[in-house]
Amino acid sequence: MLGLWQRLMRGYPRRGTGPIAIEDPAPTLHSLRQIKSPAELERMRKAADIAVAAHNRAIAYAKPGVYEYQVQAEIEHTFRISGALGPAYPSIVASGANACILHYTENTRQIQENDLLLIDAGCAYEYYNSDITRTFPISGKFTEEQRILYDIVLRAQLAAIAQVAPGNPYSQMHDTAVRVIVEGLMDLGLLQGDIEEIIKEEKYKPFYMHKTGHWLGLDVHDVGVYAHGDTAHNLEPGHVTTVEPGIYIGPNITPAEGQPDVPERWRGIGIRIEDDVLVTPTGHEVLTAGVPKLIEDLES
Repeated sequence: MLGLWQRLMRGYPRRGTGPIAIEDPAPTLHSLRQIKSPAELERMRKAADIAVAAHNRAIAYAKPGVYEYQVQAEIEHTFRISGALGPAYPSIVASGANACILHYTENTRQIQENDLLLIDAGCAYEYYNSDITRTFPISGKFTEEQRILYDIVLRAQLAAIAQVAPGNPYSQMHDTAVRVIVEGLMDLGLLQGDIEEIIKEEKYKPFYMHKTGHWLGLDVHDVGVYAHGDTAHNLEPGHVTTVEPGIYIGPNITPAEGQPDVPERWRGIGIRIEDDVLVTPTGHEVLTAGVPKLIEDLES
C-alpha cells in the first residue's frame, strides 16, 4: 500500500490529483459492523437460541460428583448437534472458588455438594456469536451467603439492562451496575465509607474488576468504540451488547486500601450473570432470556 501511494504521488504534479493522505478505514468499517442488519440479527438470534439450549442442558445435567469437563462436553455437544460451528470462545465451567477466576478454562475439578457452578459459554453460528453466563446452586439451594450475593448481582444486571435503550450512553449500564453492587457490598459491611468516593477511587475493584459489557457480533468482543474521547458512545438500534456484572470474592482476596478485611464466610464465592441484549428502536430485547436466572427458578 505504501509503494502504491508513493507511485500515485509521483504523478500528482502532472495530474493535480492523488491520495495525499493514508487513512485507516477501520473506524468507518467498525461503525458499519456495529449496526446489525436483519440478516445478521437472524444469525445472532440462532446463535443465542443454540446457546440457550446448551445452558439449559447443562443446568439439567450438572450435579455433585460430575467433573467440570463433563458439563463442558454436554454444552459443546449441544452446540454441534444444533448446527453451530462450535464454541465462540473457550467454555468456562467453574465450580466453587474456581468461579472467582475470570477466565478459568481448565475445567478439571469435580463438582461438590453446595457448590455454585458458573458457566460462561456461547457458540458461533454462521460466524456470528452468542455469549451467556449463568451461576446456579449445584445442589438445588443457595446457601445464605450465596443467595445474598447472587441477589445483588441479579439486581445489578436487571438495572443495567434497563439502561439499554437508544440514545443512552454505553457507559450508563456499567455505572448503574457498579452503584448497585457497591450499595449491596456496603450493606454487608464488605465496603465502608462514602459511596461516591468508593466508586470514584474504584475501591470496589477487588470484588468487581471488569466492565459490565462488550459489543457482540462477528467477534465475541466485537469491534467498535465505547467512547469518543471523553464522551461515551451512545447506543443505537441494531447494536448488540452483553450485560454481565459479577461479584468475585476469592479465597485470598485483598481488599482495597482502607477497606475492611473480608470474613471467611464470604470467601470462595464467585457469581456472574450475562445476557446478550439487542438495542431496539423503543428499548431493548434480551436475546438470551430463555435461560433461567431468577432465584426461584434456579432452586428446586
